[in-house]
Amino acid sequence: MAIKAVIFDIGNVLIEWQPERFFDATIGIEKRKTLFATIDLHKMNDRIDRGENWEQVVSETAKDYPEFSAEILMWHSHWLEMAQPPLDHSLKLLRTLRQKGTPVFALSNFGVETFAYAEEVYPFLREFDQRFISGHMQMIKPDAAIYEAVETDTKLAPNEMLFADDRIDNIDAAAKRGWHTHLFQSPAGWAAVLVEHGLLTSTEAQS
Repeated sequence: MAIKAVIFDIGNVLIEWQPERFFDATIGIEKRKTLFATIDLHKMNDRIDRGENWEQVVSETAKDYPEFSAEILMWHSHWLEMAQPPLDHSLKLLRTLRQKGTPVFALSNFGVETFAYAEEVYPFLREFDQRFISGHMQMIKPDAAIYEAVETDTKLAPNEMLFADDRIDNIDAAAKRGWHTHLFQSPAGWAAVLVEHGLLTSTEAQS
């Protein structure tokens, strides 16, 4: 069955999401390793992505670990420095697909407040035909429910969708439901998959 919609994750597909890189540059590699070994900051971020208040979650975590309070609070005060730069080739692919009439959706783990902030900084996040943002849905990938919600809302069959994500657990969960998937490692690799599926020509897929 032909692909009727292409679905983009956002972090590390359209915008680099590299908290470790930020902390390496800010507090040094060794202290960053200790920080992340002591506190599961990505698990903290999952709470935000499920819809809890960004500033409140970060503040609560900082109070729980006073020895790392200043560093944890950076997850709020320096968030944008962790979420950059945009991947221009991926953005071009998104826009070219839409120009050709292929619906393009976002399916991303993102907090309510962090996504609102990101929209202001990266207005292209408003260009999707539909957006499925975990914080608003109060469920996150790779939970099966979030993929089911996309299917229900779009009224598309699983094999009518092509999904790119940088995390194998998210890809595996979608594939189990019958979605076409691509484990994103670079815009060039994603472009090649879009060409293979006949959604773009080689020329259209170039950076």
